[in-house]
Amino acid sequence: MNMYRWIEDILSSSQKRPMPVLSYPAIQYMGITVRELISDAEYQAGGMKIVADAAQSLASVSLMDLSVEAECFGSRIKVSDNEVPTVVGAIVTSPEEAQALRVPSLKSGRAQIYIDAIRRAKARIVDRPVFAGVIGPFSLAGRLVDVTEAMILCYEDPDMLKTVLEKCTQFLISYINAYKQAGADGVMIAEPLTGMLSPDLAAEFSQPYVQRIVRSCQDEQFIVIYHNCGDGAVRMLDGILATGCKAYHFGNAVDMREVMQKMPSDRLAMGNIDPAGQFLNGTEQSVYEETAKLLRDCGRYPNFVLSSGCDIPPMTPWKNIQAFFKAAKDHYRC
Repeated sequence: MNMYRWIEDILSSSQKRPMPVLSYPAIQYMGITVRELISDAEYQAGGMKIVADAAQSLASVSLMDLSVEAECFGSRIKVSDNEVPTVVGAIVTSPEEAQALRVPSLKSGRAQIYIDAIRRAKARIVDRPVFAGVIGPFSLAGRLVDVTEAMILCYEDPDMLKTVLEKCTQFLISYINAYKQAGADGVMIAEPLTGMLSPDLAAEFSQPYVQRIVRSCQDEQFIVIYHNCGDGAVRMLDGILATGCKAYHFGNAVDMREVMQKMPSDRLAMGNIDPAGQFLNGTEQSVYEETAKLLRDCGRYPNFVLSSGCDIPPMTPWKNIQAFFKAAKDHYRC
């Protein structure tokens, strides 16, 4: 699939399907747990197919499991039946440990499970693009050194942090290119931790590394979508755009109206219904109303694509997900 043309088709279309980050709720149809889902490529591919059949989304997006890459480096992971996995503790605590940190092989941890899942999903989902999900370089480094420590290192030992960032970037380029070889049409790269930085710090510790990834991986057959769910995303938008990604995804911490006012007309901007406040804990009516409001505010922009603000939690009621899609269908039908 020519993904540049796919973007052009979206920009020129008057009716746009949503593209939520929707994968984990498949466990409700499958009768399995998150623990089982993240450990089995067949479950993941099957879940993506179930979601694709249940929801007419613009593309299929795989699990946004931001623990996979850290686990490959050796981090300890906390896993549960109904929650997304999280990283526990730090594995790099000194400049010496940063220098000694090894870039892992793709045979480490669960990386091959996720790559194989995309290969299987791509064989089954043939009517729309299939996107893999990965963590961004600064967010990965934060999991290796500890999130709070990463903020401190920006000021107190930037060289140590950049040593870790370099190794994270090397691994991510290898990982993303493996997804590309497996048949993925693109990747959504999540940099949530960057949202906590100032624009200047983001320009130093995140954006150049994302830019390297984009230059190494993106082409007509494979695009990179950048995700930032921080409330500072609008302030650092110039730097975010400098990464060169073809599309950008924003969390519900920002006002999408501000994003759309500043977004170049040839770049897709996606967002941003609250995953927890609305999808998980809202009602059919509240989800419908919030979605309809967002579409009234931003739907007039040709480069706006309706989405969730981040990945939709595993136990989200499907009636709320259906209300989201109904609001989109009703809006574009008018």
